[in-house]
Amino acid sequence: MDILEILGYFGALIIGVVLGLIGGGGSILTVPVLVYLLGVNPVTATAYSLFVVGTSSLVGALRNFPKKLIDFRTALVFAFPAFTAVYLTRKFLVPAIPEEIFTLFGFTVTKNIGIMLFFAIIMVIASIYMIMERKNGRNLEVEKVTYNYPLIIIEGLVVGLLTGVVGAGGGFLIIPALVLLAKLPMKKAVATSLLIIAFKSLIGFIGDVENMEIDWVFLLTFTGISIAGIWLGVYLNNFINGKKLKKGFGWFVLLMGIYIIWSELY
Repeated sequence: MDILEILGYFGALIIGVVLGLIGGGGSILTVPVLVYLLGVNPVTATAYSLFVVGTSSLVGALRNFPKKLIDFRTALVFAFPAFTAVYLTRKFLVPAIPEEIFTLFGFTVTKNIGIMLFFAIIMVIASIYMIMERKNGRNLEVEKVTYNYPLIIIEGLVVGLLTGVVGAGGGFLIIPALVLLAKLPMKKAVATSLLIIAFKSLIGFIGDVENMEIDWVFLLTFTGISIAGIWLGVYLNNFINGKKLKKGFGWFVLLMGIYIIWSELY
């Protein structure tokens, strides 16, 4: 086992720790860790990421279940269009992307480069959300849950499409949607988003099982280390303020996104 492989599995632990500490965001590191440290092909990495993200989110959702923070009706309304979109994206759209997308000024954007660039853009957007996140204020108050069905369906389809292409959970899109479109209090929105992410990611991964060879030993090992990291993060949460870490982690994700863009283009 070389140094990059050791760092890759350590990265799996860090992904889980971040998820346990701040309740989200860590999964956006999964694809860069798999690609740059463990040498996994970008298309395969986005598939593996769906499994890691889905399983980790399911663990988080199960932790919230006894606290009665999950709104199952809202989860179903949002998740159905989301997991439909992510499954169709992984089953049909991703395999249909040509190996060479386009050439500009002598530089050819291949399928792998295109996916990593798109992923980096999502990282930058997610980092801005983490850095600029406002205090929750009124969203912590209990409001009557209402549904803007057309917008929820559209949002679900968009999130599913993004998740299907880049393999990230999309919590930075789901949580605001649940607060604004379903009027959920923030704590319930966070807990409910974990269940939505779990279902849509794991169902999306089914589309990959039908299309590619899966290294189950590697994938289950990586996922197991991430889940162990979640429990470590939950324990560390007793001593470290996760909310204060979130902005700092946002800056780290921003730098990572910029680095990926630079490394893919140059």
